[in-house]
Order: sequence, then C-alpha cells, then structure tokens
Amino acid sequence: MVEPTKDTGLWLRRFHDADPGAPRVICFPHAGGSASWFLPVASALTPRADVLSVQYPGRQDRRQEPLVDDIVTLAGQITDVLAELDERPLLFFGHSMGAVVAFEVSRALAARGLAGPEHLYASGRRAPHTHRDDRVHERDDEGVLAEMRLLSGTDSRVLGDEELVRMVLPAIRADYKAVETYRCPPGDPLTCPVTVLTGDDDPKTSLDEAAAWQELTTGDFRIEVFRGGHFYLTQHQNDVLKIVNQGLDAVG
Repeated sequence: MVEPTKDTGLWLRRFHDADPGAPRVICFPHAGGSASWFLPVASALTPRADVLSVQYPGRQDRRQEPLVDDIVTLAGQITDVLAELDERPLLFFGHSMGAVVAFEVSRALAARGLAGPEHLYASGRRAPHTHRDDRVHERDDEGVLAEMRLLSGTDSRVLGDEELVRMVLPAIRADYKAVETYRCPPGDPLTCPVTVLTGDDDPKTSLDEAAAWQELTTGDFRIEVFRGGHFYLTQHQNDVLKIVNQGLDAVG
C-alpha cells in the first residue's frame, strides 16, 4: 500500500471509516459542487464501501487555490491522486460535470496501464461526445445565478446571501467553462459497465443524449430514468443507492 500524500488528503474526503479492504466508491461533484454534497452517499454506503468524495480546487477549504477550468487537466490531476491509492475494486459515481470528469479519469487510468473503475455511474449528464453550444460561463453574474435557479441545485438561502454568492461564483463560473468548452478527445472506449441515471425533465440532458453513453463502452450498459429534473437524485436517493449497491454486490 502506498501511503497517502498531503495532496491525496486535499483531493479526497472520507467522511466515515469503512471495513478493511472495502471496495471504493469515488464520487465526482457537479459544477459548483463540493465533496460534502456526497455526505449522504457516504453515510448510506459505509462501512461496506470506502466512499471518497473529490474536492475540486477553489472551493470550501481549497478556496484560495487556483481554479481549474479545463476538464482534461482536472481529470489528470485527480488521476495522479488516485494512482497513489492501494489497489481495490473501484466504482465511480459522477453527477453532471462530475460524470464527464469521471469518464476522463477512467480513460486516463487506462492510458497509464492502471486499474480503472469496475463500474461507472454517470448521473445527470449527456454523453461526453454529444455537444450543445452552452455558454453560461460567458454570462454576467445574474445570468449564472439564473442558470443555477433553473437547475435547482443550490439552496435558495445561499442564492439570497450576497456574501456567499460572491464566494462561490468564481468556482461555479470556472466549472461551467470547463464543461462547456470540453470536447471529448478521441480515444479507446471504456471496458467497464456504464449505468446512466437521468431525470425525465432534465433541461440539460435528453433521453437520446443520455443513451449515447452506450457508444463509449464495450461493457454492459444500463439506463435508469427517474421523475424529476437535473437534480432528480435528491428526491430518489434511496433508489439511486440501491443501484449503486448492486454494483458493490457485483465486485464482492
């Protein structure tokens, strides 16, 4: 086992201790999100899984660090950190922008000859090789806030707190730039199973765009559609966790 470095502790947050040797679930937050968004997932899946949530630079306790506004660069930095961990079965769960980051980390691990995820759960995001001409990151502050309200992903109390909004807007804008300027580089498909989870009223992902994930893996593919919008999973947490638990059952 490789001892974690200081950088590993910066990037990966463990909220609960897991059973020795438990498979790992790596969680990748949405644009503007932080590691703590996955606290309920960690509470529900441990101790049978070692749940590690990625903390991107530029938010919460990493607020003073430079923001990363490029998906491939961000994925490379996360891959450096995951490469230091001891080998265990991995499951990746990414929501929205996090699904694209998880996909790119999976490919980066494979390119280095390292073990990638046994299963990728892509939530609330169209397939990486599909494209829309979104330019939220070019809007003024009110325009970015309007997008956040549309997606209902941020507590309304936060949006009404001017000081908090000023603190989080730079990270949100950088994340939007990262995912909106991302173009899926050519590369080999994944070999692991991919499960796509999406809301039936998500303005950011049509069912066809969600189903296009199947083109990016040679493994099994499954799509689960829930009632709701972009943050459908806040209303369907138990159902989502059941699906992830099935993945944990498969890896023992």
